[in-house]
Amino acid sequence: MKHADPYDAVVIGGGKGGKTLAMYLARQNYKAALIERDPMMIGGGCINVACIPTKTFIASARLIRSIRRAAEYGIKVEGVSVDWLGVRKRVEEVVSEMRVLNLKNFTSLPGLDFILGVGRFVGPQALEVTQNDGVVRQLTSKRIFIDTGTRPAIPDLPGLPDIPFLTSDTIQLLNAVPSRLLVLGAGYVGLEFAQMMHQFGSNVTVLERGEQILSREDAEVAETLANCLRGEGVEIQLNAAVEQVRKFSDDQVGVTFRTSKGEKEWTGSHLLVALGRAPVTKDLNLPAAGVETTAEGFIKVNDRLETNVSGIWAIGDVSGGPQFTHASLDDFRIVRDNVFGNGSRSRSDRYVPSTLFTEPELAHIGLTEKEAMARGLEFQVLQVPITPLTVPRAKTTGQMEGLMKATVEKSTRRILGCTILAAEAGEMIGTVQAVMIAEMPATVLRDAVLSHPTMVEGFNALFAAV
Repeated sequence: MKHADPYDAVVIGGGKGGKTLAMYLARQNYKAALIERDPMMIGGGCINVACIPTKTFIASARLIRSIRRAAEYGIKVEGVSVDWLGVRKRVEEVVSEMRVLNLKNFTSLPGLDFILGVGRFVGPQALEVTQNDGVVRQLTSKRIFIDTGTRPAIPDLPGLPDIPFLTSDTIQLLNAVPSRLLVLGAGYVGLEFAQMMHQFGSNVTVLERGEQILSREDAEVAETLANCLRGEGVEIQLNAAVEQVRKFSDDQVGVTFRTSKGEKEWTGSHLLVALGRAPVTKDLNLPAAGVETTAEGFIKVNDRLETNVSGIWAIGDVSGGPQFTHASLDDFRIVRDNVFGNGSRSRSDRYVPSTLFTEPELAHIGLTEKEAMARGLEFQVLQVPITPLTVPRAKTTGQMEGLMKATVEKSTRRILGCTILAAEAGEMIGTVQAVMIAEMPATVLRDAVLSHPTMVEGFNALFAAV
């Protein structure tokens, strides 16, 4: 090997966990390198194509929804329309500002070598990096961390390669709102975009092969959210096994699917494929380092995020863990303490919340009822609807859709899990998470003096029967 630059640590990919680790090490006087392949992805997927831009789009969609309901609140509004390019401009400005801020952080630390280029293993402790300027470099380190993230998964579906389908990335670049949007998949990505685009004015149909939306949720939770979406005009077709897609004309695509009632075909102006995420590992040349992957291509790690090769770790989405930015940030804490500190952290005992940013929001922490049953636990199920009695705040804001549900262990009265389908659910779930982390009983929330009228006041009602 020609001359190689030695580093105390090398991070491949600038996702939340990776970039935070690289900057931390530089501040601790380690010589670190951070490799990012795409200048438009500086800072990671979250700020460039995922969490930040999508939630910025959703903020505009929610405002439109509120304006359309203005008369219910005694407000007269006339002449309102969606300026899609204006919406896109705002999103791009938000993303650009965060990308610039991240670049400034990376380039202002003397101990951090920020490299734009593609890194590939040439051995367990050696990397070859082809920089975007054409220069090829050799890097060596006894500590290499992979945080290359995921991309939209593309199914092997007949006809799909022949049509200009959309993904969660490309739908954000459209020059106009789709007149008729077909969405494959009723998971987090599919539902957020389905409701968002409907609020912007698109006619939307969601096709889901399963018996319910959000397959991991308890049935009544999924059904309640589905009814909310249907109530505002989003069409949802369950048990739809898609068989093929085809292009009718320059502005029409068709989806053929089978249900218990036979074969059907729906047409639309655009098709969004939202069927999960796939790991970004293709260019890493993992076999050269001996790193093992799962059948789906995710990097195999233990609960300390160690791969099968000593000195190589995988963090964030590419490790097959929960695909959330906050989980990736905690992955940073695990490797920080275990590799560079004196800790013994693990991802096996952490509580990772999730939030679906539909209206109403769906937030969850811990075990669902069906997960608790599968583990054979003895538990109590608590559930209340969002009503003026359970959550007075919801009545004042006119956001009365949803429910709250919790599983509580009978012997200890500790909360095993909680699901909230309500306005501001993403903010509410943190209160339950704190009680679970502190290992306090559910009676703490049952008897807490919670401010009135707020959404969290509903926990008094939810846990009243503990």
